[in-house]
Amino acid sequence: MIHTIIMLTFWTIAAPLAALVGFTWTFISGDVSLLYRMFTWGAKSGVQLAGVRVETVGLDRIDSARSYIFMTNHASNLDPPIQIPRIPRRTSVMVKKELFKVPILGRAMRMGSLVPVDRGNREAGIEAVTAAKAVVGQGLNMTIYVEGKRSSDGKLLPFKKGPFYLAMECGVPVVPMTIVGTQHAMPKGRFAIKPGTVQVIFHPPIEPQDFGDRDGLMEKVRAVIESGLPVEYRSANSEKTASA
Repeated sequence: MIHTIIMLTFWTIAAPLAALVGFTWTFISGDVSLLYRMFTWGAKSGVQLAGVRVETVGLDRIDSARSYIFMTNHASNLDPPIQIPRIPRRTSVMVKKELFKVPILGRAMRMGSLVPVDRGNREAGIEAVTAAKAVVGQGLNMTIYVEGKRSSDGKLLPFKKGPFYLAMECGVPVVPMTIVGTQHAMPKGRFAIKPGTVQVIFHPPIEPQDFGDRDGLMEKVRAVIESGLPVEYRSANSEKTASA
């Protein structure tokens, strides 16, 4: 619990400074890059203070001059503050639409090209895909938790179809990512953080010409993400599909 308190204390102290400097500069200049750098630095530092060590694998596979759609598994609230700072260049994410109603924060998220999503509304989901396509068209990356919610046991849940519609529409490479260890550091339903090591794996990009159809792409991405999980969290056919 002490590590969690240290991390939260740091974020509590850092947040007002970020709000004062970052939001002010963003609103005056219209440039969100400073605020983004402050967020990623704060997220990374907070995780370190919580005693979580992060190992990154495969980052050399990513060309920082290109835009990608990063698709990843999701097992903990720690996943975003660990993964987002390690993605080359600025990335957008999908955020619950309710947060866009928060004064100042909502405006900053719009300036940062974050995408509002209502997970319980199919038509709103289509709108989110359209908005995400526009974001990728600006040259930004897009990071998506393809299960749509956190896994409670570290095994993959069924994937949402929207991200794969988006990939087919955008025609940019898809990078499967696997995060391993956060299900132990801070599993779903637990507040306290347990110090330990987390691994973030960037798998080789899947180029648009190798997508096939939407269902084939989804099957491929699932198998590749699953291949990075410990053996006890994989399904029987994951290795075979990932290497196909």
